[in-house]
Amino acid sequence: MYIIEHLEQKVWKWCIIEYKHISQMVGKENLWVTNLKNGNSIKSYAKVFPAPVKDIHLKNACLLDPAAPKKLTPKEAAKFDYFIFGGILGDYPPQQRTKELLTPFVKAEPRNIGKKQFSTDNAVAVVKLIREGTPLEKISFQQDIEIPMGKNESLILPYLYVLDNKSNKPLISSELIKYLKKKKGF
Repeated sequence: MYIIEHLEQKVWKWCIIEYKHISQMVGKENLWVTNLKNGNSIKSYAKVFPAPVKDIHLKNACLLDPAAPKKLTPKEAAKFDYFIFGGILGDYPPQQRTKELLTPFVKAEPRNIGKKQFSTDNAVAVVKLIREGTPLEKISFQQDIEIPMGKNESLILPYLYVLDNKSNKPLISSELIKYLKKKKGF
């Protein structure tokens, strides 16, 4: 089970797009979004819980935190039933908000998937690959994605993205790219 602890002040459009993308990767039946008082906008993509994950009694849970001292391995991933991710737009440079907002409060074993910052959907994709037996060292990544926004203008997303083995393109929702191109002002 993949659990996203929603840590944003509201459900932004980009959150909905990311949660939808995660649901497409792992299936609605394998995705929970916690700490979400009004989850109507994402109920078709995930099971929604108004309670924070710390109030849900989980056994065999792993909390993904870039600041965790131990790296998640395929062997370890096999023993966990739940993988918890902080659903928050990352700052650049990273501020270690998962470590601050989740790790001290959740009864789960903290693990990292590297020290770099991922988008939430890519963090889930990495853990899914690790659960399927691919060690982190065998996964290809691209740091930063540059999205053309117009003449002489682009937007750089400063996160680590999984590269698709077949196309060698970064894993990013086409819906998110369309949304970012339409959005006015950053």
